[in-house]
Amino acid sequence: MKSQPVTIHTDEHLADADITAAIELLFMLKKGVTSHLVDVATHDGIVVLSGFTDNLLARERAAEIAKAVRGVRGVVNELVIRTPDVPNAELQRRVVRALQNDPAVRRYQVRSYANDGEVILEGNVQTWAEELLVLRALRGVPGVRHLHNRLVVQGSPVTAADEDIAAHIRNCLAWDLRVKSPLVSVDADHGAVRLTGTVGTAAEFDHVLATAHRAGATSVDAAQLQVAPWALDKVLRHQRYAPKADEDVAQAVRDALRYDPRCHPDTPTVQVEHGTVTLTGAVSNLRARRAAGQDARNVLGVTDVHNQLEVHPAKSVDDDVIRQQVKAALTADAYLTGYHLLVSVDQGRVQVGGSVDSHFDQQRTAEVASGINGVVGLENHVRVAPARAEPGDDDDTADLEGPAADLALEQRIRLHYYWSALLHDQDIEVHVANGRATLTGTVDTWLERQHAAADARDCGARDVNNHLQPLH
Repeated sequence: MKSQPVTIHTDEHLADADITAAIELLFMLKKGVTSHLVDVATHDGIVVLSGFTDNLLARERAAEIAKAVRGVRGVVNELVIRTPDVPNAELQRRVVRALQNDPAVRRYQVRSYANDGEVILEGNVQTWAEELLVLRALRGVPGVRHLHNRLVVQGSPVTAADEDIAAHIRNCLAWDLRVKSPLVSVDADHGAVRLTGTVGTAAEFDHVLATAHRAGATSVDAAQLQVAPWALDKVLRHQRYAPKADEDVAQAVRDALRYDPRCHPDTPTVQVEHGTVTLTGAVSNLRARRAAGQDARNVLGVTDVHNQLEVHPAKSVDDDVIRQQVKAALTADAYLTGYHLLVSVDQGRVQVGGSVDSHFDQQRTAEVASGINGVVGLENHVRVAPARAEPGDDDDTADLEGPAADLALEQRIRLHYYWSALLHDQDIEVHVANGRATLTGTVDTWLERQHAAADARDCGARDVNNHLQPLH
């Protein structure tokens, strides 16, 4: 797939052809997607992805990248998984190992059956969020082409009045930093929730839907929830950024932690002072600690998070067992297979070394290693050493050096920001020298600040000096 040039227009009309070209460009820039095997088509803002990828994680990532592009109203994901055949017995072992290694999922009563790349999941979970965790645990298993989800979400009996359910979901949406639009309406009927109104992006649509599920809806109907770029308007968005009382912020953080099954059955203590959240107490695994910090960050009104949670596993695991499991998980991961990563463990504290091709893979290393039962701490010493471009690669800036390379990188970063639904109207200045990007200016929140740095790295920056100042 050869990407077409992307034109920046001064008006706000986003042509389907330009949206398509922008997504194709992002697929080439961002790691984790087999861009040359993916075809993109756009009609009236609806993107259709077709072609092939080699794992379920990449299929999901392709859709997420497309949904974050300005002007995209929805994504139809028709990507087919093409992966080398894995014998049924070996695939079953991989699936079982992935379920057992995950410190949250291992508590669930889930049965799996693997056959010819197809995996059937059966059993009971309590919530929609638990079901999602099970599916995510298996999407990175090489050889899995399709998951047949037959899990039963048991849930809890609906005892609250419909108006109370709807009010609670409205409150959760109001505190979710990833939901920008104030134009979402919520109604409930015997626990079944109907969402109406307008959001600005397909990614925001997903966040609204997920929040309603997590907050107690027995089912969610979002057929009348529309996606329209005008809902990204700054005036509408900034209505949500009014000052918040510390105790209200603390309660919103507690609610976010309560709905995240990765943090169960632990109950961190939450304190807030001038918007800074301090988490104390103990959790049973490192992934729970990381998830708690991220959950707090996603609450409106939070300016900083001091994550002082300690990791106390329910059962001690021998260092050699942890090392073997971390090494096996890194080797088996769909993104990390092929890398030679070194693992050492001392009293449950893991150190990972080696080199990978991208910041995405570097972060993926930490995500996989922290998800192994018994790990209490992690030092990620993996360095990023981008692979050299091969003859015939689509990137026609690969041979540029010095100021010309820096200028080309600046242009890529600015173009990325233009097409980002999250960043296109933020006050960001970009300067590149010797491959290092310096970002200055202001953004709405820490979320935009984080995405701006990540996007600059995706565009090829070897390092990022992030001096962006969040306004809220």
